[in-house]
Amino acid sequence: MTEILVPTLGESVTSATVARWMKKAGEAVAADEPLVELETDKVTVEVNAPAAGVLEAISADEGAEVEPGALLGTIAAGDGAGAGKVSPKATEKPAEKPTDKPAGGAAPKVEAPRQESGPVSRPGGSGHAPLPAAAKMMEENSLTAEQIGTGTAKDGRVSKGDVQAFLSRPAPEAPKPAAKAPRPLEGGEERVKMTRLRKTIANRLKEAQNTAAMLTTFNEVDMTAVMALRSEYKDAFEKKLGTKLGFMSFFVKACVAALKDYPAVNAEIDGDELVYKNFVHMGIAVGGPSGLVVPVLKNADQMSFAEIEKSISNFGKRARDGQLKLEELSGGSFTITNGGIYGSLMSTPILNPPQSGILGMHKIQERPMVVGGKIEIRPMMYLALSYDHRIVDGKEAVSFLVRVKESIEDPRRLLLDL
Repeated sequence: MTEILVPTLGESVTSATVARWMKKAGEAVAADEPLVELETDKVTVEVNAPAAGVLEAISADEGAEVEPGALLGTIAAGDGAGAGKVSPKATEKPAEKPTDKPAGGAAPKVEAPRQESGPVSRPGGSGHAPLPAAAKMMEENSLTAEQIGTGTAKDGRVSKGDVQAFLSRPAPEAPKPAAKAPRPLEGGEERVKMTRLRKTIANRLKEAQNTAAMLTTFNEVDMTAVMALRSEYKDAFEKKLGTKLGFMSFFVKACVAALKDYPAVNAEIDGDELVYKNFVHMGIAVGGPSGLVVPVLKNADQMSFAEIEKSISNFGKRARDGQLKLEELSGGSFTITNGGIYGSLMSTPILNPPQSGILGMHKIQERPMVVGGKIEIRPMMYLALSYDHRIVDGKEAVSFLVRVKESIEDPRRLLLDL
């Protein structure tokens, strides 16, 4: 028998949900054949058969939450002929063990000791004064003999140990708020459970709003020079380097240059310390079938235009196919998101914790601009930088965005590292 185990799920991922079994118990499986899909907070992971044989038992049903190393099922040697002899699921409820309740009814109820602000009567009070050390401690803690009750000293007198025992009792737990009942559905409505990815997106965005002192600064950039450069060299670029020349590589390069000048935007807060980074791991937000994911260009500050374009193109394709790896979605130090591909003219991007900055790109739109005292029609894009004001000052944020704008409006600066 071969066990099917939950694989290591990657950095900061501690559990997954069994999304779909591709085989039924009793069916034959081939070695390395996909058996089950696990949905994590970040991506969907396929678990392949560790050996050929028959799927003997499924230990974790669809919808179950599992941890790395947990048993998903077992494979028995064979070719599927033994489909009728399927082992029972490991998730079936075991038989209940007998309890120690008396035969005549329920077990006696035991109440936990309570600690309240007012006096609490306890039976068996002795009426004798507490011992001196106990009396002093009771006075210091504003306690009465009625609260302590009968002591353990001679004649039921309260000792210092009785007072200490009373003070060490845990306070009663506050009642948990009742779960909010779902509202009744109206005609034409349907209720669908949120995926782990969608819940994680919601939680992380709310975490960013609740934790960071998030502000956004805006600017606009004239895309004329970049569009002209791209138009002139895109065919030669693709022919020689095997990939298309897009706008994202220019913005990645511009952000890398700006991050070098303003390192606080590339840093993060860890407790009461600031962590500065001597590298740029650039997160690129891309849309997938289940929501937005942010694969990371590791060491983007060392990548060429062609390497950036190839990596982003690859990320986009594999995000649509659900094939991104967990290690590709962690470790980012700064993020770029492009709402312009969906037609967004202006928006406020939300930070991707623990990062301190995110750049939002938007739709390129022709607008009348004053150039050299004359009105000209120029392709313009609004830029938005959201930042954590706890670590990035307003002056730094504005200067960072101006630095990006200057690099895009004169891309020669990127080539000359100016």
